[in-house]
Amino acid sequence: MNTKKVPRTEEEWREGLTPEQYHVMREKGTEVPFTGKYTHEKSDGMYRCAACGNPLFSSDTKFDSGTGWPSFDKALPGAVKQIPDGAHGMERTEVVCARCGSHLGHIFDDGPTATGKRYCMNSVCLELEAKKNNEAQM
Repeated sequence: MNTKKVPRTEEEWREGLTPEQYHVMREKGTEVPFTGKYTHEKSDGMYRCAACGNPLFSSDTKFDSGTGWPSFDKALPGAVKQIPDGAHGMERTEVVCARCGSHLGHIFDDGPTATGKRYCMNSVCLELEAKKNNEAQM
């Protein structure tokens, strides 16, 4: 995991991200539930930060939470930071990329697995690096 910080201005972020990515990742927006491309994704691989490529979650930790956003029960060690979030009159914990500081979603203590965690992420913040199939070529 590359922990080197990403020194970009907001204008550079705006130029490098789609308008939806910029809104969610840099302005702390939220994508509409059940619209993200990874909500029902079941492929094996590594979910990375769409802004900087930092590895965040293994597909092995993904589960269907029924909330409309991709959910994971644990992040890779050191991949994300958790920040108290009192916005909108709610007590939540924001999850940001440890490398670039981009908003990814929130974490809740209502996950159904042994960790008890639900990392509720926005699809637009993620890029799935699919696991390569190493079957022999015929």
